[in-house]
Formats: sequence, structure tokens, C-alpha cells
Amino acid sequence: MEINYKELGERIAKRRKVLNLTQDDVAEATGLSNNHISNIENNHSIPSIETLLKICNVLDITPDYFLLGIVRDTNDSLHSQISQKVKLCDKKKLELVDHFITWLIDENL
Repeated sequence: MEINYKELGERIAKRRKVLNLTQDDVAEATGLSNNHISNIENNHSIPSIETLLKICNVLDITPDYFLLGIVRDTNDSLHSQISQKVKLCDKKKLELVDHFITWLIDENL
């Protein structure tokens, strides 16, 4: 499996924006430069594991999301309930769920 660094950068930028943080905010919190954060988000730099973990800590998300585009189950009961319901969906319904969730995330509701 290869890491898609373009998608990784896009996910970092999306998560940062969901949290209403600027690149400067992330840079300051991680001890990295604004340029480095920008270069990672725009696929001009590949982050080290240490850098990626710093960004994950600031953006409060696991590396799974940035590397693979998935969020691992937590012990949160709402996540568990949703996960169980999704398991009952056929392929067509899963595609609809995926589109709906993507829409919700993109809309920043």
C-alpha cells in the first residue's frame, strides 16, 4: 500500500479548517514553520513520522485519518451506534451514506 501524499495534505487542510485553525496556528502549536505546514498540505513536502504525529496531536485525530482516510472506532457510544447501523447497509445504501457524510463534512455545518 502506498501513501497518497496529496490526499494526506488535503486531509490535514480539511481537518484544520473544520477546527477553524490557520496554518499559523498549527505551525505555532507544533513548533514547525508556517511554510512547512503549507508545503505538507500542498504536497510539496513529505512529513516525517514525528511531524505527522505532532500535527495529529494538534488537530486531535489519529494518523489513520491522514494516512488512510479512515477514523478508527472509539469507545464513544454514538460512534458505535452509527458503526453498527452502517454495517446493516447494502452497497447502494453505503454509497449514499458516504456521499451524505462527505457533504456534511464539506459543508462545515
